Amino acid sequence: MSQDGASQFQEVIRQELELSVKKELEKILTTAPSHEFEHTKKDLDGFRKLFHRFLQEKGPSVDWGKIQRPPEDSIQPYEKIKARGLPDNVSSVLNKLVVVKLNGGLGTSMGCKGPKSLIGVRNENTFLDLTVQQIEHLNKTYDTDVPLVLMNSFNTDEDTKKILQKYNHCRVKIYTFNQSRYPRINKESLLPVAKNVSYSGENTEAWYPPVDLYILNHLMNPPNGKPCEFVMEVTNKTRADVKGGTLTQYEGKLRLVEIAQVPKAHVDEFKSVSKFKIFNTNNLWISLAAVKRLQEQNAIDMEIIVNPKTLDGGLNVIQLETAVGAAIKSFENSLGINVPRSRFLPVKTTSDLLLVMSNLYSLNAGSLTMSEKREFPTVPLVKLGSSFTKVQDYLRRFESIPDMLELDHLTVSGDVTFGKNVSLKGTVIIIANHGDRIDIPPGAVLENKIVSGNLRILDH
Repeated sequence: MSQDGASQFQEVIRQELELSVKKELEKILTTAPSHEFEHTKKDLDGFRKLFHRFLQEKGPSVDWGKIQRPPEDSIQPYEKIKARGLPDNVSSVLNKLVVVKLNGGLGTSMGCKGPKSLIGVRNENTFLDLTVQQIEHLNKTYDTDVPLVLMNSFNTDEDTKKILQKYNHCRVKIYTFNQSRYPRINKESLLPVAKNVSYSGENTEAWYPPVDLYILNHLMNPPNGKPCEFVMEVTNKTRADVKGGTLTQYEGKLRLVEIAQVPKAHVDEFKSVSKFKIFNTNNLWISLAAVKRLQEQNAIDMEIIVNPKTLDGGLNVIQLETAVGAAIKSFENSLGINVPRSRFLPVKTTSDLLLVMSNLYSLNAGSLTMSEKREFPTVPLVKLGSSFTKVQDYLRRFESIPDMLELDHLTVSGDVTFGKNVSLKGTVIIIANHGDRIDIPPGAVLENKIVSGNLRILDH
């Protein structure tokens, strides 16, 4: 078959697939209750547009040859932003701020059924409690009215709305909205898996950084008088972050490049800490006026990320996603700000949870900051084994959270429990072999030790 013939054949296949998906989506729409019809129609129309783009785009979405390091002045060090100080009337800039927090994730990676934001983290406070405390502290300190907007998903909306009643007395106005709900598609047929709009039966299937006044002031009062429409907080990569999206210069604009967009031959180069020194923390400051302008012009362009998943029954599906950080290239005068690592506290696993629950961090007005008692500002590397994956198992295995102020590296594998007031220092590796159990006794101090299956304690 000639090249032209092959292209025509591919185009016919694409058109037939789009038609099949259109029919499936129309069937799904007929199952929507009348009060949800318009909202569901809007979601499905959005998905159809995304699916159309997905069929048009083939291969990596970036030309590696065009990727350049961003210009020096396009990523400002946080210290330079902070050195400008604050205006006399801080409340005037705070009154122009809205905090939007992603609240769509379930704690499934940690064995929880509800929203991740409702996991207890410190003194029975949940992540959501800490966020509300932070913003309430701002509002009380500066006599302002910064609102909190939670972007829920259909997975978290009901549980979150129930819990919000407890904040009625707080000095924070809390609003919620639901992110779009798009159908997963079968990896083989590329047709939607869902047959109706229900969430049940066969259809079932962050940390936050505190508001920073110096960054807000930089946006509201730009030093060169030229307003910045989009700021991405980035931080220096460590070996644990090599897969994180990075800022590059691409066709004259700042552009976020994710690992899924990189041609396979260049993945190692992308992961290089020497070439791409920073990664996106997903804390973004965006001008609402600019969002409105670009939305009306239909000019917000975000690359499609194809996320493969396997459902509980073994069916391979794909989710078509877009990352909000990718919109940076659509805005004018965009900027990256290289912030201290302390502003980035991701909690995706119980290993992360152990860090934020420990004495490594001090809690003040809802904000967690590295304890002044820790002599060096780096975060220890913690790897808890599969026996600790679920929050309930993790909590059962610690009678109290160990002292970790002097810890560099902790690896735990197998059936291990910790007594009260244990202290971990330097590098500690604890490995219980299959069938063995290790109980670290109360008050134990482990410094540069390897504890093996028969409880021998060896110098490391």
